[in-house]
Amino acid sequence: MILFNEKLVRKRNRAERRFRAYGILSLLAAASVLLFLVYTIVSSGYSAFFRTTLLMDVQLNAAHMDITSPYTRDVLMQGRYTSLVKTSLYARFPGVSERRERRALSKLLSPGAELVVRDYVINHPESIGATVALEVPLSSDFDQLYKEHLPRTGEHIRFSEVQLRWFDQLQEEGRLNYRFNTQFLFGGDSRYPELAGIGGAVVGSFYALSVCFLLAFPLGIAAATYLEEFSGNTRLTRIIEANINNLAAVPSVIFGLLGLAIFLNVFGLPRSTPLVGGFVLSLMTLPTIIIATRASIRSVSPGIRQAALGMGASPVQVVFHHVLPAAMPGTLTGTIIGLAQALGETAPLLMIGMVAFIANVPATPLDASAALPVQIFLWAESAERGFVEKTSAAMMVIMAFLILMNILAVIVRSKTQAKVE
Repeated sequence: MILFNEKLVRKRNRAERRFRAYGILSLLAAASVLLFLVYTIVSSGYSAFFRTTLLMDVQLNAAHMDITSPYTRDVLMQGRYTSLVKTSLYARFPGVSERRERRALSKLLSPGAELVVRDYVINHPESIGATVALEVPLSSDFDQLYKEHLPRTGEHIRFSEVQLRWFDQLQEEGRLNYRFNTQFLFGGDSRYPELAGIGGAVVGSFYALSVCFLLAFPLGIAAATYLEEFSGNTRLTRIIEANINNLAAVPSVIFGLLGLAIFLNVFGLPRSTPLVGGFVLSLMTLPTIIIATRASIRSVSPGIRQAALGMGASPVQVVFHHVLPAAMPGTLTGTIIGLAQALGETAPLLMIGMVAFIANVPATPLDASAALPVQIFLWAESAERGFVEKTSAAMMVIMAFLILMNILAVIVRSKTQAKVE
């Protein structure tokens, strides 16, 4: 009998070791997949935070720019800068005289080159007539070539031999520079990959989440407080509770259809605006906040209620002065997690028209705008190689925001918990 028990114990110990090994292998497998995903995104997207520029000696000839004195801002805005940039580029290669060769040479430069010259002339009108050194962006293909994302040889190369010689000559002369791409962080979207930025999408997401928070947070707390503290166990209350739990599991695209039907078609609110996006996201986030708040209120110790009532506080004072402050850590945590989920939603924003191409950074929540997940969706559909790195870089940005929001949730919970205690 004792021998049988020893064998049984050894068998159980082996089974426990196997279970622990399976758990460790599962964690390692999950961590490996996560690290591979992060590595893939970072390795293909970090280069979007930099761009290649060409140092050019530009002669600011008023005749070439087709401007006349006085050099007011309106006059300078109407100037012709494309021919000025091309003339400066042609001057670097005096042997290029044929029209077809010049057309191939001009493909080295981005359409944003003329914008750089225009902005410089507007900010420095006194420099008209002089020759200045300006860094202008290269086109997307040559930017990718400098970053070694496109091949120089093979069946599907996108460059001619003469273009590669020109590119190599500029690189040998030290005319090519690798700069931090502020345009990507603060600029709006563009048809050209080297000029596209996430600034407009970031601002649009900020406005939409602000509207979402201002609507969902007070309504969620009010609804949860009423259901948990003041409503009786009636049939209507049970129906409301069941609907709230069901809404938390409804696909997000349904909320987009609801916003399309009500906010756009019935109330006539403007399409593609963060205001409508915030309304739709608040509908989606509201059940999450209500459920989290109710769970937090339910976890408050009954002794707090009894002590407050024993000191003569009214039921309303007990709830608002004692119960809600004690439940605030869980409430804020649930709210931040709900907002983080709303930040990554794409389907409801697509349904209300936030998929449109918007080149400007919105100034108010009533201006047309994109959002970060929608911007990723738009760039992922583009075939240009330059948008591949922009898509991965935008994913890096949204992942950074999600990590920060989760860290904020932990910090807020710990600080509010310390105050309650």
